[in-house]
Amino acid sequence: MPNNLENGSAEKPSADSEDIVLSSYVAYNRKVFPKIVDLHVEDGATIADVTYGRGNFWTDVPDGKYKVYKTDIDPEKSPDSEEGVDCRNLPYEDGELDCVVLDPPYAEGFFRRNKEHLAGNGTHSNFRSNYSTGNVHTGGSKYHQAVLDLYFEAGKEAKRVLSDDGVFVVKVGDEVSSNTQYLTHIQITNYYERELEFYTKDLFVVERHNKPSVSGMQNQVHARKNHSFFMVYNMDGEPQNIIETS
Repeated sequence: MPNNLENGSAEKPSADSEDIVLSSYVAYNRKVFPKIVDLHVEDGATIADVTYGRGNFWTDVPDGKYKVYKTDIDPEKSPDSEEGVDCRNLPYEDGELDCVVLDPPYAEGFFRRNKEHLAGNGTHSNFRSNYSTGNVHTGGSKYHQAVLDLYFEAGKEAKRVLSDDGVFVVKVGDEVSSNTQYLTHIQITNYYERELEFYTKDLFVVERHNKPSVSGMQNQVHARKNHSFFMVYNMDGEPQNIIETS
């Protein structure tokens, strides 16, 4: 019998084990995000958060740890730009940044054809009016494809402004749209690897504390989403998740 059981005490983990960064947390974004950038971005790096919003990601990141450009499509939430900044058209030079952070609302409700059904009347109303035009969609991408197009175009722009060893941190959630399951984190990863040649460095799962709200549901056919992802992509490194078929 091991000594630690004979004397009635279990083996204690080393002090360092408490600092190990895990791939899954039941926590708020502001608690997980500092762990991600601490693991993947060097101190003093130049970072652009291009969907800054209320700045929740940065609440627990020490001031001065990084040089952070804080911009958003909404001028009122864009501390470093009076006019607001579109994440698909960034005001930075090629290769200027060490890291880009992207967190657009990832719900197809911003891109519906019926104006009365458009999402974003509250906190995301500026996003809706700028990225989805705030109008019904009679042509071009709509519904879930419009969500993907936003991620794709923002990814192209991130690649342009990132340095050769730059890091792209992306918040994303899967969704059910038109009664169809879409694994958005897989879809954007396929595009980022195949088309933009990013290397997928890491994945983090964040589970919400509370249960998601449910309204108007009569017969449930899909599991209700209570988690989201932080994806970490690197400019250096070869894509490893492209499956070639004969």
